[in-house]
Amino acid sequence: MQASLETTSNIERRLTIGVPAQEIDQAVQARLQETARTVKMNGFRPGKVPMSVVKRRFGDSVRQEIVGEVMRDNYVKAIQEQDVNPAGWPRFEPKTMEEGKDLEFVAIFEVLPEIELGDFSKISVEKPVAEIGEEDVDNMIENLRRQQATMKSVTRESKNEDVVLIDFKGFIDGEEFEGGSAENHKLTLGSGQMIPGFEQGIVGARAGEELEVEVTFPEDYQSEELAGKPARFEIKIHDVQEPQLPELNAEFFEKFGIKADDEAAFRAEVQKNMERELKQAVANKVKNDVVEGLLETTEVDVPAALADQEIDRLRKDAVQRFGGQVDFQQLPKEIFEEQAKRRVKTGLLFQEVVKKNDLKADDARVDAKIQEIASTYEQPEEVVAHFNSNPEQKQQIESAVLEDAVIDLVLEQATVTDKPMKYEEAIQAGQQQQN
Repeated sequence: MQASLETTSNIERRLTIGVPAQEIDQAVQARLQETARTVKMNGFRPGKVPMSVVKRRFGDSVRQEIVGEVMRDNYVKAIQEQDVNPAGWPRFEPKTMEEGKDLEFVAIFEVLPEIELGDFSKISVEKPVAEIGEEDVDNMIENLRRQQATMKSVTRESKNEDVVLIDFKGFIDGEEFEGGSAENHKLTLGSGQMIPGFEQGIVGARAGEELEVEVTFPEDYQSEELAGKPARFEIKIHDVQEPQLPELNAEFFEKFGIKADDEAAFRAEVQKNMERELKQAVANKVKNDVVEGLLETTEVDVPAALADQEIDRLRKDAVQRFGGQVDFQQLPKEIFEEQAKRRVKTGLLFQEVVKKNDLKADDARVDAKIQEIASTYEQPEEVVAHFNSNPEQKQQIESAVLEDAVIDLVLEQATVTDKPMKYEEAIQAGQQQQN
């Protein structure tokens, strides 16, 4: 085998490989002899088919099989000899493959990019700082009660937080427009589900009433055809329902996996959960700022093979979230391309920081993270045992700890600014992270 490597871009390589004709021909002959021993053909006893007949019948297909195998095998040998690290499987382009001639082919592939990390001191991180007050706990408990509320029809005027059952038709310049109508639509007043002015126009109406509401679509509305245009809606109210909030008792507490005898104990557990969520939200926001900083200060070429793999993962996740009713390949790749490239870049950057700084997943931090996860379960010792006896699961924890180590390293050099926030603002800031 002869091989020569050519660099065609920062990450693309062309590997030209030559294989002696004798090696191909011997392999083809051996495969044909093997075929002759087992093939069944009319007019011949098993194992007695003449080689000339076998070659005429199967020669081309066998040669194609052998050439494919030889290209794969010699490619693997060649990249080991050339000491290159492909980012994915190559594309093979045969140049000569006629019988009796040396096989020559080109393997075109991408390698992992060489990354020159940027200056971490140029990275700015905004860290949310929030306290959980009594009002925050009150609001959380109220939200939990609303999640378990039952609905009761009322004859009074509607108000915010009521649920109304409505029919509506939308008109622009006197003409009904597409997507502007619905029947038996459930709407929580004050939820902001509809465009500004729509829900406010229903507040104060009763079941059985018909009314008209005039609104204007926002300038940044998702449909360009409707953006900024005034509209009129004809609305019929079938029912007005108010939420009936459950009492704070042991039965209610149990619905959220909390065993508590009184409201005080329940509040304490709710606050613990809120503190965990706040801690995670702050970590998410900080991580996102670090990732943004790394991406801004470091150029990274993304191998197409890695991007395609990530796109497929995102497509499969999307299908799973929506019930798995379609083949993930039916989802357009373009929808996920930007997010996939970002993820690949982030992964490559984190790997480079780990490599350059010889970071390790500290055993103590791995154990601490497992304990932290286990503390949210009723039988924490069983969760700890599960992670410790499951190498694959534990490896995921180790990867998370290694990510934390990268974040900590960058934060040591970055400019970190504390930003006071309310609890809800901090939670939202953490939810906006894109990784």
